Amino acid sequence: MALLDRAIVRLLPAVPKPVVQRLSSRYIAGPSLDDAIRVVRKLNAKGKLATIDVLGEDVTAPDEARAIAGQYHDALARIDEEQLDANVSVKLTGLGLELDYKLCRENLESVVGDAAARGNFVRIDMEDSSTTDRTLQLYRELHADGAGNLGVVLQAYLHRTLSDLPGLDNVRLCKGIYVEPPAIAFREFDAVRENYLRSLQALVAQGSYVGIATHDEHLIGESLRIVQAAGLERDQYEFQMLLGVRPERADELVADGHRVRIYVPYGSHWYEYSVRRLQENPKMAGYIASDLFGRMRHAVS
Repeated sequence: MALLDRAIVRLLPAVPKPVVQRLSSRYIAGPSLDDAIRVVRKLNAKGKLATIDVLGEDVTAPDEARAIAGQYHDALARIDEEQLDANVSVKLTGLGLELDYKLCRENLESVVGDAAARGNFVRIDMEDSSTTDRTLQLYRELHADGAGNLGVVLQAYLHRTLSDLPGLDNVRLCKGIYVEPPAIAFREFDAVRENYLRSLQALVAQGSYVGIATHDEHLIGESLRIVQAAGLERDQYEFQMLLGVRPERADELVADGHRVRIYVPYGSHWYEYSVRRLQENPKMAGYIASDLFGRMRHAVS
């Protein structure tokens, strides 16, 4: 199956854009904020929480970074107005991290301050390893300045992750999808799993709120064992999944009484996000292809 997944990824550049859009339509809310809000309403109706992500990274001008920050203000306002159970996730490259650290901090502070005024929360997504130090620095700076409504993401496949945990009180823990060299990242499947569980155990032991972000059934099962063994209450952790990936499993977790948050990306940069996400995670390409072929068989049967 891994060979088939990689073969699908290699074909992506030749796939017409409308086909990629159809492939990704289940995994991206759409190009507009209205699309994201519509999806969040449906998720909330099923007992699921959400986090909204504005697509757009590696901006090339300060005005672009400010515009993305503006979209987050709009998203927070709509969440507030419609009383939705959702927060927002930001990528610092979209807020100008590669242009100017000060600009990025100003944009991040404005979004975090707006969220705080509305009783909401901001999660800083983690990107490739070239941004890890600056991402954690910004998180720690704002947290030290009193931003209690701010969390961050850590990637379990990085060797450094366990040493990054101390002092972090709200963490989304994921495996990691960026292609990194073996000198800094575990490459073996089982090694990543093992470090994920070690990191989760350490976060629980230090009293951090954890977003357990995984679709891996083994990790879901072991994570349930860890939080239950620690005696955590429902409001001390949550599971997190991507929009459109294993929604039935998410439903089961909700039915069993667990908090589940769904990552809801939207925006005009849907094509770049779709291709990159599939290239970085060939297994997801396999999920999508399998889903598409299944729907095609159903349509002709």
